[in-house]
Amino acid sequence: GAEAAALFERARITGDDEQGVLSDRLFAATLMAGDVMKAARLAPQGPAASDFDKQLGRLVKAVDAMAGDEPKAALPIFAEQSAVSIHRAATALMTPWAAAMAGDLEMSLARPQGRGERIVDYFGMLGQAFLFEHAKRFDEAETDFKALAGNQAADELIALAYGGFLERRGRRADAVALYDRSLSGAPRDAALQAARTRALDPRAAPPPRPTLKQGAAQALLAPAAIMMNAKHQEIGLIYLRLALRLDPNFNGAWLGVGDLLLGAGDVDGARAAFAKPKPGSPEYGAARAKLAWSYQSGKDGETALKLARETAASGDLDAKVTLADLLRANEKYAESAVVLTDLIGPNPDWRLLYARGISLDRSGQWKAGETDLTAALAQRPDDAEILNYLGYSWIDRGEHLAEALAMVQKAVGQNPNSGAMVDSLGWAYYRLGDFKMAQQTLEHAIELEAGDPDINNHLGDAYWRVGRKDEAGFQWRRVLTLDPEPKLKAEVEGKIAHGLDAAPTPVATKIAER
Repeated sequence: GAEAAALFERARITGDDEQGVLSDRLFAATLMAGDVMKAARLAPQGPAASDFDKQLGRLVKAVDAMAGDEPKAALPIFAEQSAVSIHRAATALMTPWAAAMAGDLEMSLARPQGRGERIVDYFGMLGQAFLFEHAKRFDEAETDFKALAGNQAADELIALAYGGFLERRGRRADAVALYDRSLSGAPRDAALQAARTRALDPRAAPPPRPTLKQGAAQALLAPAAIMMNAKHQEIGLIYLRLALRLDPNFNGAWLGVGDLLLGAGDVDGARAAFAKPKPGSPEYGAARAKLAWSYQSGKDGETALKLARETAASGDLDAKVTLADLLRANEKYAESAVVLTDLIGPNPDWRLLYARGISLDRSGQWKAGETDLTAALAQRPDDAEILNYLGYSWIDRGEHLAEALAMVQKAVGQNPNSGAMVDSLGWAYYRLGDFKMAQQTLEHAIELEAGDPDINNHLGDAYWRVGRKDEAGFQWRRVLTLDPEPKLKAEVEGKIAHGLDAAPTPVATKIAER
């Protein structure tokens, strides 16, 4: 970030940098901190610089030239980039936009060639559609948009792009039909809902066509996502910084920057990025949700809830869902259930039913929670989370035991590497009185997720029941090192002092005694 860049700057000025190592690091740090103009001046180009750094430097200089209204300087730089460069997709997608800025119509309308790379083929066609529209070749633009949208519900990106084009052409009814098709697969998508509302209002202005700089910025988003999926997080962050050099108000890029900075531990930088989208923008709700969760992750639930309540007061549905989730995370289960009840209509979404079912259960309203959970499972009979939660809850209460065990086993079968779900299965065996199987299953859960206090607690109980009391004590003492919730901490301290001799007998044993 900015601090690293400042450190490298001071070290370069005061130290020996004959090999250019500090300069290269300063370039990368400056770029990741978002100062693209300065990074372009620092771009490595000497004989000591690596090919990787030189290729990145060329990309940065080209994008900075485009942002600085010197697109003709960008074109030869893009042409110089090797076809085997890691930046070939970004280069291919950016070149037509640079050509359009430079006034080269023929080059701007040539579709980028992906050489088998689907990202270039797909997003190259999207860019070409916008550039055809920019050139007032509307029929050719619509051919591209139609090909991308297909006959089924288009994803959000394509639906918004094509729908916006239709609105600008005065074809509001066609735009509404397109938005409706896409909303059928994503009924809560805020951007699509806002677009549909706008298209239905004859007084509302259609969305403006992206400017050339905005289009170029959007062309970098897909390569950034590809880099992040390939675990090249730093390059992904650099692409997003380049996009923001072209369009400083690109909210999608700001959200990506925030996610990456948060993952890297730069909480302040992430929060600054999440604060960029303005009220009224389609990304505002998502940005506020991410901002609130950053405080929740930092153990500041009070601030998280304050932000969530402020955003939910706007009436936005996603903001209310975020508030309900944060209330549940802060153990305010009854209030979470009330918020969700306000969202659940005559044809409720299974996700809302599942969330309210958990909130009702944990606020002491099991029967009402059970109704929601079974209704959610009826909609999604193979969902591992619902199977796990409802099955475990039944076992813990000694109800529907055979069916419940099968449900938890099915959930684990779908997620064999989930420590939490394997823990649920192990605890199910424990509650059914099969302590040996519980021990073996919980040992596997510990291998998957060693730092979970609940799993360590459960394994300690299983060890005690099979007579391995010293190991039980070890597991319980380990729980205390894992920052357990106060209730769990008190429970475990009691076990360390007194063991399980006075603990409740597991469900299956109780049943057998009746």
